[in-house]
Amino acid sequence: MEQHICQGCGSVIQTEYPDEPGYAPVSALEKDVILCKRCFRLKHYNEIQDVSITDADFLKMVSSIRDRDGLVVHIIDIFDVNGTLLSNLPRITGDNPIILAGNKLDLLPKSTNENKLKQWLRHEASQLGIKIQDVVLISSVKGNGMDELKQKIERYRAGKDVFIVGVTNVGKSTFINRLIKESTGEENAITTSYFPGTTLGFIEIPLDAETFLVDTPGIVNKQQMAHYVSEKELKMITPKKEIKARVYQLNEQQTLYVGGLVRLDFIKGGKQSFICYFSNDLTIHRTKLENADELYEKHVGELLSPPYSEQLDKFPPLTAHSFKVGKGKTDIVFPGLGWISIQGEGATVVAHSPKGVSVTTRKSFLSGQ
Repeated sequence: MEQHICQGCGSVIQTEYPDEPGYAPVSALEKDVILCKRCFRLKHYNEIQDVSITDADFLKMVSSIRDRDGLVVHIIDIFDVNGTLLSNLPRITGDNPIILAGNKLDLLPKSTNENKLKQWLRHEASQLGIKIQDVVLISSVKGNGMDELKQKIERYRAGKDVFIVGVTNVGKSTFINRLIKESTGEENAITTSYFPGTTLGFIEIPLDAETFLVDTPGIVNKQQMAHYVSEKELKMITPKKEIKARVYQLNEQQTLYVGGLVRLDFIKGGKQSFICYFSNDLTIHRTKLENADELYEKHVGELLSPPYSEQLDKFPPLTAHSFKVGKGKTDIVFPGLGWISIQGEGATVVAHSPKGVSVTTRKSFLSGQ
């Protein structure tokens, strides 16, 4: 029996098990472009359907790259570097050369120093033991940096396959769709979505008679906020345009809430600036630390939202992470959501995030601006 591949996600088409990956009704096999039920619903109705592929299955599939000879383009989300830079990348890719492509450049302030940002990304990768051939900053939505990236892909691939690798929701498929559109004029050749886990198998697009551009399944990072919110909430927290920094002058014993998703308590350190980088759609509330617990209990899901009231029973409880930051500009990072930069002479803070979502600190890559 002839094997069919879903043109949206790369799954092998099957017609027997509706709840399994790759399912399509028999009638779909007669169409020129075959989509599984999941991709059909996503394309035409913007609905996402859960599938039974585990995180380990995704990782095992992508790790086969180390046994193949090619160039790896690791796409990360510049707005969520900590949540999207793969610490185990060398184990996945083996000795294959790597280009680091920082996506969603259009979300950062226009004043961002791109050279400093590239140097910072190289340093972050080096700290994880990742050897990078080159760094390119791009926007797969706006097209920024795409010509430069295409030139470097041709330079480093040396006539071999190109593997696009990254965690879920960093824009891999959008990036490949733009490449295909610029090359052939065809739009939306690969399924794209806000939601994690859209690509379920390797999707190979011919580069020439012998080599391919390969879209790989997104690797799931459960420490990101995206995995703890609903589809509606995810659209709210995902930035769609340039982030506008919001600055708060805080005294000791004050608290900032970002919706009802995360909270930052300023314990001590003297009055100083807290600069918030989150989706412009998110509301930030300031209150006294002594009132913070009561405010959350009374108003989460309403004044403090998202999460929305109908999702509260599924939203994990907030857990505390204490940090003492030194002099200079330091970011408190909430993976998949954004960060708060502390501009001052040191501070003690307590960051609260949903259980399972890690919080980290870093030297700000926007320092000096």
